[in-house]
Amino acid sequence: MNRLKELRKEKGYTQIKIQIMTGIDQSDYSKIESGKRYFTFEQCRKLALALDTSMDYLAGLTDDKKPYPRNNQK
Repeated sequence: MNRLKELRKEKGYTQIKIQIMTGIDQSDYSKIESGKRYFTFEQCRKLALALDTSMDYLAGLTDDKKPYPRNNQK
């Protein structure tokens, strides 16, 4: 998941910061980021919110990093 790593580094976040923001265990996140494990729908949603992007971008369905308009529910 190069997109995850790129977005995380662009934001200046560590894997621990992602853990704090999303509740995803750092070791699980590391496996997701390296492609050794897939994320669940809920993990994808949390990561998209934390990294200010769309789930489609994280899934590789679009090259547009910009998130969709949101309704302030998390």
